[in-house]
Amino acid sequence: MNKYVLLIAMVPSYVFSSDAVIETILTSQFKNSTLSYEEKTNELAWFKKAASPYKGMTIRVVSEDLPTHWYEAEVLATTFEILTGIRVVHEVTGEHDVVQKINAQITYDYNIYDAYITDSDLIGLYSRSESVIPVSDLMTENDILSPYIDIDDYMGIPFVQGEGGKIYQLPDQQFANLYWFRYDWFNNPDFKKRFKARFGYELGVPLNWTAYRDIADFFTHDVGTINGERIYGHMDYGKKHPSLGWRFSDAWLSMAGVGDIGLPNGEPVDEWGIRSEACMPVGASIERGGALNGPAANYALTAYKDWLLNYAPPEAKEMTFSQAGGIPSQGNIAQQIFWYTAFTSEMTSPDLTITDSKGLPKWRMAPSPVGAYWSEGMKKGYQDTGAWTFLKSTPEDNRHAAWLYAQFVTSKTVTMDKFLVGLTPIRYSDVNSDFIQDRSANYGGLIEFYSSSAAKKWTPSGKNIPDYSQMSDLWWKNLSTIIHDGVPVDLALDTMAAEMDNTLLRISNSRKINICFPKLNDKKDEDYWLKKPGAPKSKIKNEWPEGKTAPYEDIIQSWQ
Repeated sequence: MNKYVLLIAMVPSYVFSSDAVIETILTSQFKNSTLSYEEKTNELAWFKKAASPYKGMTIRVVSEDLPTHWYEAEVLATTFEILTGIRVVHEVTGEHDVVQKINAQITYDYNIYDAYITDSDLIGLYSRSESVIPVSDLMTENDILSPYIDIDDYMGIPFVQGEGGKIYQLPDQQFANLYWFRYDWFNNPDFKKRFKARFGYELGVPLNWTAYRDIADFFTHDVGTINGERIYGHMDYGKKHPSLGWRFSDAWLSMAGVGDIGLPNGEPVDEWGIRSEACMPVGASIERGGALNGPAANYALTAYKDWLLNYAPPEAKEMTFSQAGGIPSQGNIAQQIFWYTAFTSEMTSPDLTITDSKGLPKWRMAPSPVGAYWSEGMKKGYQDTGAWTFLKSTPEDNRHAAWLYAQFVTSKTVTMDKFLVGLTPIRYSDVNSDFIQDRSANYGGLIEFYSSSAAKKWTPSGKNIPDYSQMSDLWWKNLSTIIHDGVPVDLALDTMAAEMDNTLLRISNSRKINICFPKLNDKKDEDYWLKKPGAPKSKIKNEWPEGKTAPYEDIIQSWQ
């Protein structure tokens, strides 16, 4: 248990019946907030007063397994109870389990949890469903709306909005999918000389997939070992497991260039390859105007397969998301094209071989290289926004108490300390503060990324996905067959595209949604769609043009 929780539990109970509770909390926590001591005192005093009608209640919330959420469950839930008298049972479980739980509560209209922290990837369902209470509605209830909330300070607000800009969720944590590499190895004079001699251009941050492939090949086969240890030029994962779905649904196709131009998601074809017209999904397969089984998607999945089998550690294909995430910290991976910044907190320990004697990272993060079908104006990658979600099936008092807890764990008093634990920022004010900017060297490019306008090109799944819980499973169940069953890439994609169309049709006939129903296009010969501008895109002659790289310093300068 956290040392703070142990100490605070020893304080006599009579202290917590007085305003001294706020001083006790602020003496132990939240010293790094962007607020002054007086401002923190006022904010906590508001929570204490607003929660008084719900004192003595117990609420249940659930979130996925991230350091940020463990900090909430083990520290902030206790602090909130001490401050307000509301007991919070904050459960932490796998992301797939969270999605299944909220899906069950929506389907059966029976209260299981009083609030969920779910990915904004579900916004397509939430904005179509009568089961979800939009945060915009909760914000009209002034007696439970913090006057200090500053909703425009939340970086993820564009990702949790439905049609007309209505806010459906309250952002709680964010992390992006970026390129990760060993900065020290890339600047090794011998490696640089050998790489240029073989490929004819400089070893640097890859700008396209050809350069990424060349670098992966170079470190895996040309370098091979460093200090007697086997090294690899690529890291990934491929186990038949729900987390494999995130590997693809989290914008792998957009990085290749499968969809259309448009932010936060391509229009009319998004990064899942789904075409949408007038807010209605009309098909994922190429014969219905989608791009899920088009030439660009085939290119994307072929690259995934080849790189995993040829340049990653052999055991990677049997790893899940969680198992693979910490492998680069062991010191034998040169680069990773698909790396979640949620793992940043696990990569900064001074005890690791990937940090120097001062505890600073020997690695850096940069924009992921883009594929041959990508063009300017498209999204460049995925950004996860875990956000608070509230359902109508929850009793009103429970929902109000949970809404207060959600505002507390995302309040300006709290978020700086929470950021330092999980490195999943949610507020502009924290990222842009002198305190964080002065420490940016500790985080290998994370702060530069979130301080830049470039971050807007990394977005979650969008509103074209009418029911994420039903549709997300199709990714791992179909695409795992490429690695484990020898199914050809084109056949796996054709199967998945047909299943995605059938799922859209089934969702249209369900009782979960009430607006923007899927309405499938009639099937047409694929040439009809390939001759039209945009996605789906015809196969290009040269999918592997000359590799291009740039110095890391130039990348950072462009972010700034």
